[in-house]
Amino acid sequence: MMVEDNESPWFFEVTPFAGESLSHFLGRFRRENYLTPAGLGQLTGLGAKIGRWEKFYLNPFPAPEEWQALASVVGVEVDRLLEMLPPKGVTLKPKPIMLCGACYGEAPYHRIQWQFKENFGCARHPLRLLSKCTNCGTPFPIPALWQQGECLRCFMPFATMAKRQKSL
Repeated sequence: MMVEDNESPWFFEVTPFAGESLSHFLGRFRRENYLTPAGLGQLTGLGAKIGRWEKFYLNPFPAPEEWQALASVVGVEVDRLLEMLPPKGVTLKPKPIMLCGACYGEAPYHRIQWQFKENFGCARHPLRLLSKCTNCGTPFPIPALWQQGECLRCFMPFATMAKRQKSL
């Protein structure tokens, strides 16, 4: 994208969902604006950190100026970005990627609470969280890559996986 000195690049606005994970939000923002992780990293000045954050690798934890750099490009307040992370004192588990098919069927996006280390089930639906496709057994990719809401191998929709989720 060619930008003149007196112009700022503009982006399609992407509004975060309640409880959405940072990984899923960044993927949606990038797709809406035709960006790769490297492209968003270049625009924010954060480089490869964007790719790491999409994988839930937040160690070392981003500095306030890094959050501000991201916020200025994605058009979301820093406080709202921080809501896409676990609350203080809650440990995040980057792997495996977890999913509640019933929740996804109601609203198709990845919830940060699914990645909490101590969380094994969905409180809303009393179901165990899934870590892989219930049809072919393929582990879920990082939420930033969830475009169609389906298994990347067998194309089974995430929402239909709820039928095979076990009760808590």
